[in-house]
Amino acid sequence: MTFQRKLLLGFLLMVLPVLLVGAEAIRSNALERRALEALGRSLTRTRTYAEVETAMFNQSEVVWRYLSGLDPTARNEVRMSREVVDYWLDRWTSELRPDERELADGVRTIQSQIVQVSDSVIKLADAGQREAAYVLARRELKARLLPALTEMNHEIYRRAREYSVRFAFGNVEQIVETERRILLAILLVAAAAGLLTSFAISRGLARPISQLREAMAVVGGGNLDHPIEARSRDEIGDLARAFAGMTEKLRQSRADMVRLNTELEAKISQLERTQAQLVQSEKLASIGEMAAAVAHGLRNPLASLRASAQLVQRHPESAAARELLASIVDEVDRLDRRVSHLLSFARPAPFHAMRESVAQLVEGLRPAFAQALRERRVELALELPDDLPDVQVDPMQLEQAVLEIVSNALDAMPEGGRLTIAARPEAGPDGAGGVVLEIADTGPGIAESVLPSVCEPFFTTRPDGTGLGLAIAKRYVEQNGGRLEIASRAGEGTRVGLWLPGAPAAEPGTPAAETAPASASPARSA
Repeated sequence: MTFQRKLLLGFLLMVLPVLLVGAEAIRSNALERRALEALGRSLTRTRTYAEVETAMFNQSEVVWRYLSGLDPTARNEVRMSREVVDYWLDRWTSELRPDERELADGVRTIQSQIVQVSDSVIKLADAGQREAAYVLARRELKARLLPALTEMNHEIYRRAREYSVRFAFGNVEQIVETERRILLAILLVAAAAGLLTSFAISRGLARPISQLREAMAVVGGGNLDHPIEARSRDEIGDLARAFAGMTEKLRQSRADMVRLNTELEAKISQLERTQAQLVQSEKLASIGEMAAAVAHGLRNPLASLRASAQLVQRHPESAAARELLASIVDEVDRLDRRVSHLLSFARPAPFHAMRESVAQLVEGLRPAFAQALRERRVELALELPDDLPDVQVDPMQLEQAVLEIVSNALDAMPEGGRLTIAARPEAGPDGAGGVVLEIADTGPGIAESVLPSVCEPFFTTRPDGTGLGLAIAKRYVEQNGGRLEIASRAGEGTRVGLWLPGAPAAEPGTPAAETAPASASPARSA
């Protein structure tokens, strides 16, 4: 038998008691419904007899109203009241069981006597003998027939109540007893079926699964030679055979893996030697590229210095000699800046992050480029809100980065323009708080083809540029956990954005960290 059929059989055995209980509940419900219907019919007969009783008392009241003389129309109601009594009496009789027919005969006898007495009373009253009619009515109707009717009513109601209760109790007792026996039988059948199902599952499912689990644990521990037996013909047996086949393939794969590992070790050794050679070659190539950039950046100024020095040497007292000496000094300063940039880029700078105010940092840098603003007739616009959050950066590195960017912006506006430094709060990609510092100029802008390369080392579009200013700024910003983005269009100016991470919230009662003093910054002291 397959695993699926075993599960279906077990499910059917578990569902069978529920179905039996449901069937018994439906059967008991039908029996209870029939018992309630019988009780309802008994109550209906009682209500019908109540109408009979009311009609018989009403016809007696009609006779008394006629005798009193207060209701002249009562004589006409006698026949109608008798018809009402006959209607309800016939209807009640048709609803009775055969063993209750003597009750109907007793009621009919009393009704017949009431009719006879009523006719006699009416005849005496019509003959003018109202006193005799009153005495007859009082003696026969009120004193004999109506008490007899009341006694008969008590007997009818008593027997109706006894029958209804006895019949309902008998039905309920029979239903409960039958249901108890059936439920007990269902319980025994369910217990037996459960034991059989448990035994079948334990023998046909649990034991093979346990054996397969033990074999898998042994194989998983590394013993691929452990034998795996598959005796059952169901899906578990198929699984065991598949696992045995997989174990065989693993044994073959292990042998292949040992061989491949040996070959791989040899290849890795060869790759390590090749990688060492490539690293050495890359270092030499980088040194060569830097040497070429340095040589290109120094050769022309040195040639100019040599020519100027030769002219001064030949005519030391001439007026042009002083101008040449000033030019030599300027060229030496430019060479010094190139070497300083090169050293700043090549040498890793120390990093000391602290809480810093962006507005205070920019205000502290204004003296460093105030002279350049005046010389180039550049208008400075600051947009620094008072409620800017603090940032967590190294002030010296950030000042150097801002100075490099401002210097490039001023160089792009030799004939004047507008330099805008603005800041605003902005969350980072991960939702962390931060501040964006934007530096925008109104220079000629950067060509779209050149824009992706402006932050690469030694890349410059100016004859006297070092190609390291933006590279140094980008490295410092990223070292502080921020990012640098440049947007520009030819003829519209350039905008450089620095996103800086926000400072963590200070704990209650802990004073905020102080910013670096102005004297500690070489840029500010300059």
